Amino acid sequence: MNKASPLPSFARPAFVDAARAQFEALAAADVECIDAVIVDISGTMRGKRLPIADAPRLFETGMQLPRSVYLMDVKGEMVNPFGRGFGDGDPDGTAWPVPGTISRVWGEPRLQLLATMRNEDGAPTAGEPRAALELVLDRFADHRLTPVVALELEFYLVDCARDASGAPQPPLDPRSGLREKDNAVYSIEDLDRYAVFHAALNEAARVQNVPVSAASSEYAPGQFEINLHHQSDARRAADHAVFLRQIVKVAARAAGFEATFMAKPYPDRIGSGLHIHASILDATGRNIFDDGTPEGSESLRHAIGGLQALMPESMALFAPSLNSYRRFEPDMFAPVNRRWGVNNRSAGLRIPVSPGEARRVEHRAAGADANPYFALAAVLAGLHHGLEHKLDPGPAAVGNVSREPDTALPFSLADALARLKDAKVLPSYLGEETAALYGETKRLEAQRFAKIISPAEYEWYL
Repeated sequence: MNKASPLPSFARPAFVDAARAQFEALAAADVECIDAVIVDISGTMRGKRLPIADAPRLFETGMQLPRSVYLMDVKGEMVNPFGRGFGDGDPDGTAWPVPGTISRVWGEPRLQLLATMRNEDGAPTAGEPRAALELVLDRFADHRLTPVVALELEFYLVDCARDASGAPQPPLDPRSGLREKDNAVYSIEDLDRYAVFHAALNEAARVQNVPVSAASSEYAPGQFEINLHHQSDARRAADHAVFLRQIVKVAARAAGFEATFMAKPYPDRIGSGLHIHASILDATGRNIFDDGTPEGSESLRHAIGGLQALMPESMALFAPSLNSYRRFEPDMFAPVNRRWGVNNRSAGLRIPVSPGEARRVEHRAAGADANPYFALAAVLAGLHHGLEHKLDPGPAAVGNVSREPDTALPFSLADALARLKDAKVLPSYLGEETAALYGETKRLEAQRFAKIISPAEYEWYL
């Protein structure tokens, strides 16, 4: 009689063979271990570190992790949404290596790979952000359409030391040693002064196959933006954004700073966003948003109409924390309405200046703290919804529209979560169960946060 396997019965996904071949090509003699990671609801990488000698089993039997690992709050606490976790005995799922995500880790004798969790029947596990994005992409594939996307991430470099109140403070100028205090948007001198950081970031990006494009200084001291190359595989584009956040933090530490993707670290400074550029190709490779005009095609207008329609339901994905909503202020380059415009950064949906074949929409609502998979999934869902229903976005905005708040948009986490809970369209794209688990996890996270008594509360009310 054969001895029973200690592992549950499951189907080994076909894509694992390609991942194994990539691993074998990288498993050099100096590699000591491998990190196998998943990305949870909050956008945090979690997983296991294995000795390199044990790595082959990742491609044979997968990696067993609790299914609840996707459902941790931003502090890594198990909040047990709908009884998932403590309530159901915290069962394992099996995660498998994703092809194209295996790389060396900059400065370390180890490899890293992204894994995706599958149930015993091969279906993705509910709550997995990457799987939610895949569901949206299936809608485009049904019509032989391919989204082409590029993500841009803003962040702050901050001093490793906090101020007297525990708040972050701008870094010390690497040249003068003085505290940064001036805005210097698009300053080349800023890039030069922080050259050690940018050199480390570029080298880490090269080693870890993160396709970094342009870098620029932003509208606050110590704030930068990094652009990623456009991709016709939206899953890979979101993977790159996740890994970009990882290597930015590592490069910052190497240069003597910390990096934060907090949406609004300073109350009187501009926030940090996750800007998403998207166009759509048909089966012949033609950009359906291009008709030879700066405004773009009727399909582009319909797509924008869909983005407008789904933005209220999607805000909890674009702005996942209490802090996220501090970004949305007039004249702070974060949209306070659903207006669209050509070459107009005050609008939340911008048509950038570009050659016709690159005609696209830039979605500016998401904060840098958003989960890239969910944010991108929500944007693509809006595009698809608008195309399918031929929605009219209304006239393009002219001039500054950042002082015209849209009463249809929720501008608090509680209101945004309520809109997601009652959503009629977005959950059908992400998966009803995944949308519900996301909303409940974030609700419980906010409930935990609300119990904390801040120093200001004591100062004001004691």
